[in-house]
Amino acid sequence: MNFETIILTTDDNFVGTLTLNRPDNMNTFSSQMAEELNLALLDLDRDPKVRVVLLKGAGRAFCAGIDVNELAGKTTVQYREWIEKMEAPLVTISKIKTPVIAQVQGVAAANGMGLASASDLVMAADNARMGLTAINVGLNCVGPVIPVARCVGRKKALELLLYGNLIKAEEALELGLINRIVPKDELEDQAYAWAKELARKSPIAVQIAKSAFYASEDMGYDGQFAHMNEAFARLCSTEDAKEGVAAFFEKRVPVWQEK
Repeated sequence: MNFETIILTTDDNFVGTLTLNRPDNMNTFSSQMAEELNLALLDLDRDPKVRVVLLKGAGRAFCAGIDVNELAGKTTVQYREWIEKMEAPLVTISKIKTPVIAQVQGVAAANGMGLASASDLVMAADNARMGLTAINVGLNCVGPVIPVARCVGRKKALELLLYGNLIKAEEALELGLINRIVPKDELEDQAYAWAKELARKSPIAVQIAKSAFYASEDMGYDGQFAHMNEAFARLCSTEDAKEGVAAFFEKRVPVWQEK
């Protein structure tokens, strides 16, 4: 499929790259970009040659939120349909089996912060800033705060939601919103290397781990163990599990078969 607001590429290292491509608008979400991003995530999840998705933004920002030029002139029903479309990629990331790594530089604000927080892993440049900024223009980020709250907890999430301040990369790291900080001029290479490293793992093991993690997140304590044990048992019966153990004993690099 041809996209106009995102760039989709794949390579021989099993990495699929999605680039938000509205740099003149700081990669703010238009309805078109939201729809194309959601479709592209689903396309890559179905691609047997893609084991990791690397998500990034063109230009100086990761994503500055939603394009407010689309805001005016809607009914309540239309606003609901519109915001559901804008936030669909945040939900889709949790549902697809392929892990998504966000590569964040510059600003990740409002729905952009939600998109980064919804990603499975985040590597950020040292110039990155994140915030739920919509409150500053009389709106709010009640959708994006959902993945943010799962990273930082209730009190800090409410502070971010109600005050709308941008926080620097160092604080985002301390709060658990990002995994790693790297120098701005090294972000491109290091994020790709991190994605490539993950793509070398057993794809079926990674995918079962991700799916089981999200599925069990809201279960009771005992229920989580039951769900995870079932996931582990399913994994043990796969050819990749047998290959991984055999390669370990034979001191060789495993050859993965399944996605």
